[in-house]
Amino acid sequence: MLDLLIQTIESDLEVSKQSGFGLLSRANEAFTDFLNLLEKGEVRAASPDETGEYHCDVRVKKLILLGFKIGHLVESEEPGLKFCDKHNLWPDMRNLVERSVRIVPGGTSVRRGACLRSGVTVMPPAYVNIGAYVDEGTMIDSHALVGSCAQIGKRCHISAASQIGGVLEPVGAMPVVIEDNVFVGGNCGIYEGAHVHKGAVIAAGTILTKSTPLFDLVGQQVIRAVDGVLHVPENAVVIPGSRALDSDFARSMGLSAYAPIIAKYRDDKTDASIELVDLFRQK
Repeated sequence: MLDLLIQTIESDLEVSKQSGFGLLSRANEAFTDFLNLLEKGEVRAASPDETGEYHCDVRVKKLILLGFKIGHLVESEEPGLKFCDKHNLWPDMRNLVERSVRIVPGGTSVRRGACLRSGVTVMPPAYVNIGAYVDEGTMIDSHALVGSCAQIGKRCHISAASQIGGVLEPVGAMPVVIEDNVFVGGNCGIYEGAHVHKGAVIAAGTILTKSTPLFDLVGQQVIRAVDGVLHVPENAVVIPGSRALDSDFARSMGLSAYAPIIAKYRDDKTDASIELVDLFRQK
């Protein structure tokens, strides 16, 4: 299906280029079909196999980029809602009741091609970009960003001002993955295809990237990115920290570098401190 949509859009683009006409009716129709598949969760930028390992679907990313190419800029005409974007990527605020999705008033925008599953709540202002997948019962808090193609699991809490990076390009790169029951504290930044496994707790102010080693105090090991992906272990509790720099100049100046640290793994005390209120998430 996706291969056919790519072929249709590329073919229409070539015909348009050779003829000089820019209607691209077949391409736009194919791209709309693709957006509908994304929004229903029938295709995803990355998804797990039967073993739970996530794989990137480069076709999804390629189709998103093709959508940017065939779109043309249009200004909104609705009072109080002034923006200018590609005509085929306007915010998706349709059928919210049927989807049991709460988008609280106050400046939130959900772009077309984003999938919000049943019971998702988005507090204002927040932004969910194209290709993102947010699973059931997850809370996206105020001033949070869910980047293009980011994958977020069930019953997660993305706290205020947290940034979940996307990774749209290069097309073969893994997007950020947040698995089920993850708690991301305020002002966190999770970027560059980092993969946070089930039940992990990311304390406020923590930054995770593929180039940042993760120091596990419990396992007494240093976790580094593998194939460009930093894996945060299941149930890890990660806090922001620092480590001394080992050079004569650094020691003389007392310099240290930022370092995320696994302080412990989840226990009953951790669960109680981050317990999510089920009543708030009822449909």
